[in-house]
Amino acid sequence: MKIKDIIKLLDGELLTKNTDLETDISCAFGSDLISDTLMCVKEPTLLLTGLTNPQIIRLSDMIDLLGVIFVRGKVPSQEIIDMAVERDLPLVMTKFTLYKSSGILYNKGLRACNI
Repeated sequence: MKIKDIIKLLDGELLTKNTDLETDISCAFGSDLISDTLMCVKEPTLLLTGLTNPQIIRLSDMIDLLGVIFVRGKVPSQEIIDMAVERDLPLVMTKFTLYKSSGILYNKGLRACNI
């Protein structure tokens, strides 16, 4: 599944212009805990989260995040968006909850990441 498809499915808004929307996403992980994400993500992953602090972008430097979906209508600061643009990391905002977003993507064939 590609980022552009995920944006459509989640009625999302792309926050990082000029990022690659053709990246293939094979799995996703949903969490509001950085420690769980660090411990569980072992492969290139799409992260779904409600966290909107700079640590989310720094996390992408430590593990292989292919994009971040901010759920529940959360919008990160411009600083965070700028950090993501520097890394070519797509950021998307959806008004859906983490549960609903995960369910939509799972039902369309996006698997959970291996932990």
